[in-house]
Amino acid sequence: MWPHVRDFRDFYATTEGRLVRRVLHARLREALADVRGKRILAVGFGTPFLRAFLADAGQVVAVMSGRTGAIVWPRRQPCRVVIADEAELPFPDRSFDRVIVVHSLEWTPNPHAMLRELWRTLADDGRLVVVAPNRRNIWARLDRTPFGHGRPYSRGQLNALLREALFTPLWNGSALIVPPGATRASVTFARLMETLFGRWLAGVAAVTMAIAVKRIYGVTPVGKAAPAVSFAEVVSGSSRSSRAHPRKGALTFRGGRPRPPRAGSPSGCRR
Repeated sequence: MWPHVRDFRDFYATTEGRLVRRVLHARLREALADVRGKRILAVGFGTPFLRAFLADAGQVVAVMSGRTGAIVWPRRQPCRVVIADEAELPFPDRSFDRVIVVHSLEWTPNPHAMLRELWRTLADDGRLVVVAPNRRNIWARLDRTPFGHGRPYSRGQLNALLREALFTPLWNGSALIVPPGATRASVTFARLMETLFGRWLAGVAAVTMAIAVKRIYGVTPVGKAAPAVSFAEVVSGSSRSSRAHPRKGALTFRGGRPRPPRAGSPSGCRR
């Protein structure tokens, strides 16, 4: 079941949503570093974290999937939201300097294809920031939050996926160590708790984060890639063990009459 954009919008209007937005916004600012004049792309549902970059960044675009729907953002300004498939983005190569992936990696049907498309649209010296639910946290087990759906990731799984998509992880971290059930007081002290306890309680944080750059050396262009030969193990649809059919002495039937095996053939079959 795919989430709807209304679910994300309504969540970030709650007290828990304001807590998540405050914490992740601070961590994203650190991960993106200097954004003055940069072109920023957010894939998934990243609009709650983009408003602070509108003044400094050269361009800010948010991509939302047609499966989840989209919202008009920002209000009373020209819309910066594009509806597109995350694996087929309507942008030229090397169009963005910073790419944020939030509320997308755990939902996309093909994470590798999405990351390879982001590799194409990211500048050679650009930076990719991925935010995904942490498999070990209690937030990933609650249905009322966006982190309780989709596929959660551990730090090792996220790094392996990035490397398969020709990215080099530079940094791994976590965010949102505050437990669910936020109050106004916890929203006020959320950033302070992240600063004081984030380093020691990183394993139980709600989300895992990664910063990666493109690996451009030794890459074969997509249009000139050699065809790959794949090998797969084919097993029986039944769990019961069955004996293999003997090749030697096999008979081929034609019109209901057995045909003797061909002499000199390794498998005993005729053409």
